[in-house]
Amino acid sequence: SQYTRGTVTAFAPFDARADAEALRKAMKGLGTDEETVLTILTTRNNAQRQEIASAFKTLFGRDLVDDLKSELTGKFETLMVSLMRPAYLFDAHALKHAIKGAGTNEKVLTEILASRTPAEVQNIKQVYQQEYEADLEDKITGETSGHFQRLLVVLLQGNRDPDVGVDEALVEQDAQVLFRAGELKWGTDEEKFITILGTRSVSHLRRVFDKYMTISGFQIEETIDRETSGDLEKLLLAVVKCIRSVPAYFAETLYYSMKGAGTDDDTLIRVMVSRSEVDLLDIRQEFRKNFAKSLYQKIQKDTSGDYRKALLLLCGGDDD
Repeated sequence: SQYTRGTVTAFAPFDARADAEALRKAMKGLGTDEETVLTILTTRNNAQRQEIASAFKTLFGRDLVDDLKSELTGKFETLMVSLMRPAYLFDAHALKHAIKGAGTNEKVLTEILASRTPAEVQNIKQVYQQEYEADLEDKITGETSGHFQRLLVVLLQGNRDPDVGVDEALVEQDAQVLFRAGELKWGTDEEKFITILGTRSVSHLRRVFDKYMTISGFQIEETIDRETSGDLEKLLLAVVKCIRSVPAYFAETLYYSMKGAGTDDDTLIRVMVSRSEVDLLDIRQEFRKNFAKSLYQKIQKDTSGDYRKALLLLCGGDDD
């Protein structure tokens, strides 16, 4: 498996049967032993959780996720159930819910499609098709419109150029094209932004952003902020941030999920669960660097109860 910067790794020594028995005991009879549930589920990786679920069914003829749903409540329940979702299905499920029913959750579409690698995007589309017998692109185009929709479709192709050396002439050319499409134009040529930001390689775009700054005197983010608005602006900014640094993008996403009055728990749970085995250590580092306090402290201050305990275990430590 690939090199990982996650906080959650395979637990050893691992015994799926023993874990299944401990979980059954924790949820049987009156009252639930939440501590046991959260300790087991946050310290096993996703593959191990799937083994526990299968042992649970074999031993007791019961569905572990159904039991969790009937025994737990609120945000704590949502977090535990999210941890039980097979990793490959996690994004497909989140996208399905983002485009289901009345109103679309553009925030979820933006976060997932801006941050995932081309290989991950191909995988999400495949899983979506298998699980829901529907084409993800058709579903998304049915629920979105305009330039926002076009950029989502470009990202859904998962065809970003591979990182193989940078052509300085093309860097110069792209930076000039973006400058002319935005700052130098009355109105904005959004298509140029969509094509360049949606298809060029990561290392190429990082050079383009530097060159753009030299040519225009502006960061590309400032231009996007001035020249576009609404969902398109948010998506373009998310793409730029992810090109610069995916962990920094998620650190900021987590920060804003807990900033001000009330917490955006859906975002907090989605990011903590989906990045826990990928790059949460790097996200923690960026969080500490950019927001002058650790992710651990922010979660501690913003959440409570078993929900807080479980999130702190996923966080995996304080950086202060």
